Amino acid sequence: MLYDKKNFFINRFMHHYIRWIVGRHFHKLSFNSIDVDPQKSILLIGNHFSFWDGLILYCVNDQLLKKKLHVMMLEDTARKTPALRYAGAFSVNKNSRDVLQSINYAAGLLDDPQNLVLIFPQGKLYSNFIDQIHFEKGIWRIIEQAQDKFGLIFSTTFIQYLKHKKPTATVYLKSIESNSAYKNIDELTKAYQQHYDSSKQSETEIIL
Repeated sequence: MLYDKKNFFINRFMHHYIRWIVGRHFHKLSFNSIDVDPQKSILLIGNHFSFWDGLILYCVNDQLLKKKLHVMMLEDTARKTPALRYAGAFSVNKNSRDVLQSINYAAGLLDDPQNLVLIFPQGKLYSNFIDQIHFEKGIWRIIEQAQDKFGLIFSTTFIQYLKHKKPTATVYLKSIESNSAYKNIDELTKAYQQHYDSSKQSETEIIL
């Protein structure tokens, strides 16, 4: 397992670099406002469709949620882009015994109310406009282990160009009132699917 790295100067550089690169490559970053409990950490679940996913949600966290972000990513990706570990990235290897270490680490981060853990439970990249969402089981193990110490947030991100030369990234956020609302991974996936479907419907109804 590869852990996120702490270096004040590099961490600050990565912070400003991510804000700059997202601002440069996108016409606009749009997201809805939600309430956040300052006394709880956040488990943020997102759809995974591009290189930009984590960077976009990094900016959403910076502007709205205001927690210390940590993001779980595949170990191959973490090795290819080691600088992301200075932006909160830590690794998971699904085909290794280290997967339990990554799950334990993610659950442990949720003990601290200052932290936000971002996870893409689909496990790999999918098209931005797929119809069916599938979650791998690791996300449920993290939820079970962290118990009720965190606030759960669903996020879906869609990118469209429409009339602009640069794309617009729109993030739809939904705060879940109680983590105990779901009894298993199937119920969690179904609830996220409903949020995803609703968000995609809103995205396809945009008229300029």
